[in-house]
Amino acid sequence: MPSVPAYYEALGGGRFRSTGHTPGPWSPTDQHGGPPSALLAGALEAEGRRKDMMVARVTCEILGPIKVDDLELSVRVTRPGRRVERVEGELVQAGRPVLAASAWRIARTDLATEPTEVPPPVPDRHDLEREEGYLGSVEWRPLAGTFGAPGPCQVWTRLRGQVVEGEEPTPLQRVMAVADSGNGVSQVFPLETTWFINPELTVHLHREAVGAWILLDASTVAARGGVGLATSALSDLTGSLGRGAQSLLIAPR
Repeated sequence: MPSVPAYYEALGGGRFRSTGHTPGPWSPTDQHGGPPSALLAGALEAEGRRKDMMVARVTCEILGPIKVDDLELSVRVTRPGRRVERVEGELVQAGRPVLAASAWRIARTDLATEPTEVPPPVPDRHDLEREEGYLGSVEWRPLAGTFGAPGPCQVWTRLRGQVVEGEEPTPLQRVMAVADSGNGVSQVFPLETTWFINPELTVHLHREAVGAWILLDASTVAARGGVGLATSALSDLTGSLGRGAQSLLIAPR
C-alpha cells in the first residue's frame, strides 16, 4: 500500500499542526486517540533520554475531544532515578489540556526468560482499503475475526506514514499509534448505533518492538450495569511485547 502523509507537522516550540489523517470514526473533526497518544509517548521517551532505560508503561488520559487543529506539547521528568524514573506530559489545544500522559522508564537488564511463541505471519488479505482519516493511515490485515464486526479480533497493523513529518516513528510510537484501536477491532456493538469510547489507554511493555508490524489480539467485554473493558495482547513478528487496556464508555448513540 502507498504511504500517507504524517499525522502532524512540527511548527517549533512544542507546537504541532494536525493533518487530515488524524480523525477517527466518531467525527470528522475529532482525532482518533492513536495519533496524539503516539505523539506524546514519543516526547515522553525522548525527554532526558537514557539508553540504559526503556519505557515499560504508558498511561494516556483523554481529557476531552481532541480536535483536528494545532496542539501544544510539554513534558517533564517528575521522578528521576538511577533505575526507575517517571515522566509526565500533556497536549493542550486552545488553552485546554486534552491529553495527559505518564510513563515509567525502567533500567534494562541482561536477564531474560525463554523466548515467547512467534505469532502467525502477516496474511496477504487486507481490510479497510480506504484513504480517509486515521483508518486509512494504517494497514489492517486480520488473522482471525473481522474488523468492524462484533467479537474478538486478531489483526496485524502497520503504519503507512510517520507520526511527525520528517521523523521515523520509534518502536514505542508504532505501538501507541495502534494500541488505542483495541476497542475498535473487537467491538461488541455496532459502530452505527453505539458509543464505545475510551477515556484512557494503558500500555505495559516488557520489551521494545522490532520492525513495523504490530499484532493486536483484542477482545472487549461489557457487563450489564457496568462499563466496557477492551484488552489487547501486543506482539511483533518475533513474539510478545506486552498488553494494552482501555476502559470504555458504552452508550446508545
